[in-house]
Amino acid sequence: MQNGIMQFLPLIVLFAIFYFLIIRPQQKAQKEHKAMLESLSKGDKIVTTGGLIAEVVKPEEDFIKIKLNDDTIVKLDRAYVSKKLS
Repeated sequence: MQNGIMQFLPLIVLFAIFYFLIIRPQQKAQKEHKAMLESLSKGDKIVTTGGLIAEVVKPEEDFIKIKLNDDTIVKLDRAYVSKKLS
């Protein structure tokens, strides 16, 4: 019994290290990104995953209407918002 537990101890330690160094920080970043997407409002400046800097005109449920310049307003899927500029 004791020998069986000792065989799996390195595997358990490796999984714990993997969890705390990779899985947990990734989950935290996903939660922060989701909260940022939900907090978008009119007038916020965003950066898309394509590198475009735009201003939010109207946040909708699945999409966001953004203004690229004075004349161009487009719809962007929420998944393509990289970050919010402050």
